[in-house]
Amino acid sequence: MKALTSPVYFFGNGTSEGDPRCQDLLGGKGAGLCEMTQLGIPVPPGFIISTEVCVAYYQNQFSYPADLKEKVYEKLKRLESVMGAKLGDIENPLLVSVRSGARVSMPGMMDTILNLGLNDQTVEGLLRRTQNPRFAYDSYRRFIHMYGNVVLGIQSDEFEDILKQKKKKNGVEKDTELDAAALKEIVLAYQKRVKDITGTSFPQDPYEQLWGAIGAVFRSWNSNRAIAYRKIHHISNEWGTAVTVQAMVFGNMGQDSATGVAFTRNPATGEKGIFGEYLINAQGEDVVAGIRTPQALMHLKEDMPGAYDDLLQIFNRLEAHYRDMQDIEFTIQDQKVWVLQARSAKRTATAAIRTAVEMVQEKMISKKEAVLRISPLQIEQLLHPMVDPASPKQVLAKGLPASPGGATGQVVFSPDEAEKWAAAGKKVILVRMETSPEDIHGMYVAQGILTARGGSTSHAAVVARGMGKCCVVGCDELHINLKQDEMELRGKKIKKGETITLNGTTGEVYAGKVPTIQPKLDETYQTLMQWVDEIRTLKVRANADTPHDAKVAIGFGAEGIGLCRTEHMFFDETRIDAMREMILVDRDNFRKRALDKLMPMQKADFIGIFKEMRERPVTIRLLDPPLHEFLPKNNKELLALSKKLDLSFYRLKRKAKSLDEFNPMLGFRGSRLGVAYPEIYEMQVRAILEAACEVEASEKIKLKPEIMLPIIGDAKEFEVLKELIQKTCKSVEKQYRTKINTTIGTMIELPRAALTADDIAKEAQFFSFGTNDLTQTTFGISRDDSNHFLPKYIEKGIYETDPFVSIDQKGVGRLMEMGVSLGRKTNPHLKVGICGEHGGEPKSVHFCHKLGLDYVSCSPYRVPVARLAAAQAVLLRPS
Repeated sequence: MKALTSPVYFFGNGTSEGDPRCQDLLGGKGAGLCEMTQLGIPVPPGFIISTEVCVAYYQNQFSYPADLKEKVYEKLKRLESVMGAKLGDIENPLLVSVRSGARVSMPGMMDTILNLGLNDQTVEGLLRRTQNPRFAYDSYRRFIHMYGNVVLGIQSDEFEDILKQKKKKNGVEKDTELDAAALKEIVLAYQKRVKDITGTSFPQDPYEQLWGAIGAVFRSWNSNRAIAYRKIHHISNEWGTAVTVQAMVFGNMGQDSATGVAFTRNPATGEKGIFGEYLINAQGEDVVAGIRTPQALMHLKEDMPGAYDDLLQIFNRLEAHYRDMQDIEFTIQDQKVWVLQARSAKRTATAAIRTAVEMVQEKMISKKEAVLRISPLQIEQLLHPMVDPASPKQVLAKGLPASPGGATGQVVFSPDEAEKWAAAGKKVILVRMETSPEDIHGMYVAQGILTARGGSTSHAAVVARGMGKCCVVGCDELHINLKQDEMELRGKKIKKGETITLNGTTGEVYAGKVPTIQPKLDETYQTLMQWVDEIRTLKVRANADTPHDAKVAIGFGAEGIGLCRTEHMFFDETRIDAMREMILVDRDNFRKRALDKLMPMQKADFIGIFKEMRERPVTIRLLDPPLHEFLPKNNKELLALSKKLDLSFYRLKRKAKSLDEFNPMLGFRGSRLGVAYPEIYEMQVRAILEAACEVEASEKIKLKPEIMLPIIGDAKEFEVLKELIQKTCKSVEKQYRTKINTTIGTMIELPRAALTADDIAKEAQFFSFGTNDLTQTTFGISRDDSNHFLPKYIEKGIYETDPFVSIDQKGVGRLMEMGVSLGRKTNPHLKVGICGEHGGEPKSVHFCHKLGLDYVSCSPYRVPVARLAAAQAVLLRPS
């Protein structure tokens, strides 16, 4: 496409200089105006100053390009000719609006100025031309307010106070009830307030007003709210905004004029039919600001039937042209309809899916287009109860949004208390400095989890997502006082038992109960996901550790389990003591006695999982975390355990102390446990295989258990443990007189494993990238401690995104690419997947598709997200 080179582009009278395809230069608003003009839609004429001018404006320390004024005045003269009016003319003044328009929609984030060109003389000319003094002074007072706020930096309250006092003095409630004399007095009061605050009079020169407005709109690109919006929505700070200068049309000229906003379908539900609101005798900001209660658009048919019919025709034409739901701003002046803006409408996840599916059924778009229309974030939002955006809220603090949705409950500070209160029928929010695997029981029963520490892939975040729990982590403003059973957020103390609400989508913490909305996975959703599954080539599995998790995963469309973490099975109260006994005893026969207690428990878990998953593959990771995580945390708990086990307290304490490590995540864990204590892995393998044999016999099915070794760094390490697994397998096959269809593979979570993947693949039947640990070991960053500095790295652009949220494709991704290539070089049949939390993150799924992986695995509640992302990867990267 040929790039535009002019800084200013005219549109009007059915023609436009701007190419609507050049949205990067014209901005979304400008491109839309140019396109509608070409379509013959009634659009007030005007001109667009390109985004390139905005970028240059900032690069040149708030100076314009040398030829800009000449170009602007050239287009202004053309506009004056078309409108038959002139900026600043006393008898027939041209009034314009000055609006922002970035290349993507940023609603409400930047500034707009209406009625520019009015001054003490032109207002009288407007009055004479329209014979409507009330309209003239109403327009002038609005202009002074907007210009004073946006350009001169005066707080809106300064003007609103004057308006409020005038209405009170005149005994009226609405702005529209003020007559021309009252509005003229307000204009004078506004001008005095401007001079009192700024020390100078309100500018009377329309050209000074114009350049003041253009500069203010450019500067609003870097307003705090615009910067925050771009950060949230991952919009580049380098794009800049265009400025649209457009002839004013007036909805405040009387009872035959109006202004409104409409959608071609309901943006909340997706239901087809006009949905919108309007106000008679008003300007655009009245609808947006909520100063007056607008009317439903259907009533316009009674107020202005001709204008209503014209709007319907325009709405249908625009939706048919753009093939998407439209958000349309319009003004009616003397019964004539003008369209000020049309853009793709913001909508809820429910509305997005319904609109996409119904537009396919209406033969407006294809199935592939429908799949591309839905963002993975919308699917994720659809799966969790959401905080009602319309409900009032008191924000107490903000942390990192770790697991989406909304949750309300009573504050508790310990997992045991959470379990106790939940058993009594109470809904609780578990609040911790940070969580550990031993908190699992409290996390399971809680409605949501709030932590002061940790990042988006901390224990709390990972487990919460796996459970589908709302979770906010890394809340630095959270201070917990366990002695007083209370916490403090921004100076407000919250006692145990008081109610709070978490918003896991935004990271906000609210006081009290805030209503939530429960989404429904209806037939429309199922239709969309059917199309998704027809398109994608990447399989999607789930990370699941219990039969319940497995059932949930299947319900969301999982095609197997990609990671079953066996350590999560040991934290149950009935099992933890046997696990601790196995760890703390010194003699082999004592350890075997403890393992004999654990064996039937593990076996029962696997029987339950296999029955749920049936013929689907199940990848089971043998014990991975450091042993110290299972041990008592203080002397009191250790003493109680010594009495239970009838062992010396001091011996147990000495043994526990010996397991302390400076950096346990890089220490005695994973396959290193299996090499040092082979009996642990032998018990787990036996439990897996015996469970498989018994389920196959009872259910008359063939299972696909896959045994996975964690933290493998060397092929010889794998060979030693593979031999142990095969020996155990032969023993079980002999015992049950059957053949077990099992495979043995490993997690690739150390750089050395990726670098030597060709050697490991000679023995391994599958690889699964454990990207959480692979990211930690590649970056040398602890994911649980990174919240102290990682946000600064992202803010300063050192890292583009959080590498624990989205795969670092340059570093970690290169190791993955190497691991796949080397592994399949020596083993062409090597199955390769991913089981880290990245498996449910859309960009990471796209990367896995690019690498040619066989599957991704993620928490059950992110399976639909991964399915959609996998389909979109096919559509965006056609082979």
